[in-house]
Amino acid sequence: MKIVRRESLHLRATDERLFAAPMTPERLQSMDSDHAKAEQLDAFVARFARLQDTVGDKFVPTLLQALQEPIGVVIDNLDRAERLGWIVSADAWIEARRLRNQMIHEYVDDLHVLASNLQAGHRYVPVLLETAQRLIDEAGRRGWA
Repeated sequence: MKIVRRESLHLRATDERLFAAPMTPERLQSMDSDHAKAEQLDAFVARFARLQDTVGDKFVPTLLQALQEPIGVVIDNLDRAERLGWIVSADAWIEARRLRNQMIHEYVDDLHVLASNLQAGHRYVPVLLETAQRLIDEAGRRGWA
């Protein structure tokens, strides 16, 4: 929980700074000469991916195990988490995972595609943060905090 809290704070802060203005292909192009913004972009992608990995691949299975639920492959764990009300949609989580994978591959030459993926990631941040908080709250209610 401590790690998820810290990762959530860092993602929120980076998201707020980086997306103070919309991400456009032109803005991405300008980051070639703006090292501070380029580092913010890298931080956003890394923090988005890290929080999603920590929540989906570690925190959800840990909570399921604590409830003596069977632990399976990621999609099965997400389906159980959805049924328990911990995540809104397993399908949306998988879609965000696909998006995360696209954002990580910075070699995308089409700046329109990259800007679109980054904007989609930005729109998903509130869902990711709310899910992380919901899991933290669940653990707290059960006295696992």
